Amino acid sequence: MNRIKKGDTVYVNAGNDKGKTGKVLSVDLANQRVIVEGVNMVSKHTKPNAKQPQGGIIKQEAPIHVSNLNLIDPKSGKPTRVGFKVEGDKKVRIAKKSGEEIK
Repeated sequence: MNRIKKGDTVYVNAGNDKGKTGKVLSVDLANQRVIVEGVNMVSKHTKPNAKQPQGGIIKQEAPIHVSNLNLIDPKSGKPTRVGFKVEGDKKVRIAKKSGEEIK
């Protein structure tokens, strides 16, 4: 499951945030979940601490399942599926729509 990596731009194709795009902040391979910037925002109640002396409610991103995401094609800017191609001794990700290599 290395189709989506940290730093990729993804499109949300299911759920409450359907249609949004964002940058991948972190990937949890074991649970197949990804945290995307500005997507799946939840309110978290925090106690006062040294960092936040006031405490209160903060908004933060929650993990979203990888099946609800598509990678953005680097050529067209539209959602695409991810394929793999072996070039020499390296395995590289390619966009299924354009065939473009994903950096």
